[in-house]
Amino acid sequence: MKKKTAVVTGGAGFLGSHLCDKLISEGYRVIAIDNLLTGNIENISHLFGHPDFQFTLYDVTNYLHVAGEVDFILHFASPASPIDYLKFPIQTLKVGSLGTYKALGLAKEKNATLLLASTSEVYGDPNIHPQKEDYWGNVNPIGPRGVYDEAKRFAEAITMAYHRYHNVSTRIVRIFNTYGPRMRLDDGRALPTFVGQALRGEDITVFGDGSQTRSFCFVSDLIDGIYKLLISSEVFPVNIGNPEEITIKQFAEEVLKLTDSKSKIIYQELPEDDPKIRQPDISRARTLLNWKPKVNRHEGLKITIDYFKSKV
Repeated sequence: MKKKTAVVTGGAGFLGSHLCDKLISEGYRVIAIDNLLTGNIENISHLFGHPDFQFTLYDVTNYLHVAGEVDFILHFASPASPIDYLKFPIQTLKVGSLGTYKALGLAKEKNATLLLASTSEVYGDPNIHPQKEDYWGNVNPIGPRGVYDEAKRFAEAITMAYHRYHNVSTRIVRIFNTYGPRMRLDDGRALPTFVGQALRGEDITVFGDGSQTRSFCFVSDLIDGIYKLLISSEVFPVNIGNPEEITIKQFAEEVLKLTDSKSKIIYQELPEDDPKIRQPDISRARTLLNWKPKVNRHEGLKITIDYFKSKV
């Protein structure tokens, strides 16, 4: 039986590389495409030489062509942390708009299913809690974070337009905070920042008073949920994340304990438009995909901290 082919844009990124592993383990032939703006070739180097893996260094905002049959396209190309999308605002907007447009064009040409990696950031600084998929969000389109939030909101809109107008098979996953091996220590998000600071014995910098909340999902759980969505028939957005909520201050204290660090927690000004609360309602994922996270935070953090120890 002929293997199905999956194209993963952003395939050398944190999530993209784990997706490549998952798809290969499920018997797919995988073509990873990445321009390495924020991706890292090390994330996929273990796949080089694998008969079912191919890597292409390319910017998907340009004309996108893949030879041969394609069954699935997973569009994960995009800077995804505040440090990255504030450093690369135009590239972030382009990959969310032009990149999604080109990926959808490829899906239409190949009669393939496209899965869009969207984000909890489409909810902005939410007025409802926890966040359900039918919430339209509270986003500042002209704030510094708007380059990411609005790129993803546009990506969702054009994905649904291609589904409705061209009858392209599409899926949309709204990804909440995720962590695990292959995260970059310098990506600016709370988890790698806190762990890096703790391991180096530096002060842990908490923005605001630390009362803002996040919900952290271990990468293997997230990838499992994304794969279940991919092979489902669900067209509308589905939240994938861990609903266990924790304040940033509590999280910093947890990291200190697990790393056995003597670092102190210091407080800095909260960045503009930083969400005060973030917690997924995963009722749809439970019902439609029979999915829920399995890895508890203590267990996931130990694995992640061990990975970061080799990088500090």
